[in-house]
Amino acid sequence: MKKHLKRFMLGLVAGLSMVGTSHAAVTTATFQVRMTIQADCRIVSASDLDFGTSGVISANVDVNSTLNVQCTNTTPYNIGLNAGTGAGATVAARLMTLSGATIQYSLYTTAARATVWGETIGTDTVAAVGNGASQVYTIYGRVPPQTTPAPGLYTDTVTVTVTF
Repeated sequence: MKKHLKRFMLGLVAGLSMVGTSHAAVTTATFQVRMTIQADCRIVSASDLDFGTSGVISANVDVNSTLNVQCTNTTPYNIGLNAGTGAGATVAARLMTLSGATIQYSLYTTAARATVWGETIGTDTVAAVGNGASQVYTIYGRVPPQTTPAPGLYTDTVTVTVTF
């Protein structure tokens, strides 16, 4: 009898578990995922241009610095460098100053230092097209031979403008 009761109970449990099984109905939907990218540029970094320490300025002093610009892919842009903060400076003859004394210098777009880097689009800026990644530009600086002013630290501040 115990065997029959055990089999009966197992059969009853199995039968009851099947009674509770139902087939669920399924429905689906979709939704869109979007993001709009607008034309954008940013200056990632601009390293200082340091002409170092010199005595009499009797020969060209050439140094470089770098500028990193990141623009959205396919975005055309122009990089301009202003004349700096030296009173009377131009993009062709920028001025580092100390107490009214000056040291003339220039910034160029190429290592040959043949093209002055200025801020007039279509004339003396650097034009490029963004690729979505940071793009590196070299700024070529030169202090030409000139009458050497009094000892001290001469400085200037140049503003970079990216137009897109």
